Amino acid sequence: MVTLARHRRAVAMAFATQGFAFISLTTRLPDLKDRWDLSDLEVSGVLLAIVLLAGAGSVLAEQASARRSSAGLLRAGLVLVAVGAGLMLAAPAGAAFLGGIGVYGVGLGIVDAASNMQAVAIERHHGRIILPSFHGAWTFGGIVGAAVTLATADVPLRWTGLVAVVPLAVAAAAFLPRSAPPCDAGDDGASAALAVPWRPIVLVGLGMVVFYMVDTASQTWGAVFLDDVVDAPERLVALATLPYLVASLVVRLAGDHLVQRYGAVPVLQCGALVACVGLGVVTLAPSWPVAVVGFTVVGAGISVVAPLSFSAAARIAGGSVERTDAVIARFNQFNYVGGLLGAVLTGVVGQDHLRYGFVVPAVLVLALLPLARWFGDRGPVGAAQLDR
Repeated sequence: MVTLARHRRAVAMAFATQGFAFISLTTRLPDLKDRWDLSDLEVSGVLLAIVLLAGAGSVLAEQASARRSSAGLLRAGLVLVAVGAGLMLAAPAGAAFLGGIGVYGVGLGIVDAASNMQAVAIERHHGRIILPSFHGAWTFGGIVGAAVTLATADVPLRWTGLVAVVPLAVAAAAFLPRSAPPCDAGDDGASAALAVPWRPIVLVGLGMVVFYMVDTASQTWGAVFLDDVVDAPERLVALATLPYLVASLVVRLAGDHLVQRYGAVPVLQCGALVACVGLGVVTLAPSWPVAVVGFTVVGAGISVVAPLSFSAAARIAGGSVERTDAVIARFNQFNYVGGLLGAVLTGVVGQDHLRYGFVVPAVLVLALLPLARWFGDRGPVGAAQLDR
């Protein structure tokens, strides 16, 4: 049990590092924009490239999972994140900056997939849902990343590339090794792949798409909403994101206990209603403090959807460690679909008035009410339980 606790801490560190690196980069976007004289359209292109490359990295992790352990994939992904983030922040020339985008994007997808593979494997060992606390570690890392950016606002951009030291150090952590040899990639592997019940997994994936639509809309457009719609002071527009992350962290850290006590279905359904109320407050907010309260409520309501999605997908998939790893890597693609839809739909619908844009996630989040039943401990398909 001591060893398992050590592995659990290592994986939590990987989640926190991913959040730290990601928020460190996104909060430096204005500096990167000025450094390379990028237009708003070009910044959008950078973000789109990262998302698409992350999807490719997740596919790569799926293909490699039959031959390599998730621990090895996670280490490789963290090294790529370190190299890519370092290049993006400290690049001496445009070609190096573009190379950093490519390396970071692929590394992001590999770490996303492999860290959730590790978390699911540890959850199986525990025999109960613990993924919300892992995703809480990601949120904690993001908060630290935002705080570091604020504290180093006057530091030359090239020196901020030192954030790459963090993922490099964590890559050496004691991740959970694979307990069984890799499966043969012959007919048995193909049969196992065909046996995966994809329909219920896709329905759970739709729940994750909804989460990332709401999450991306809030984090991508929140600061713009405070600035353009409710006239918040420019120095305070980050309050659209920071309280959102803090509320998400609190609920995710409590999420393991909440699911144990009440079950995944009621927790998700209650969270969907809370998030809908929060988005309604944002949409109708007469002033920026009210809008900040709305974003905070949204963060609290929506935060456990993603971790419970990975738990449900792994439970439904069942089978060997290798098959579960492959399913989790493929399932991770819903992450990027939701992120793209959240950013695009909110912007397109709200191009004339951003209040209308937030009506989209406010309505779509209610899709979690019927979808929540597929997240249940004993789901409609009667899938295998969390024992190994």
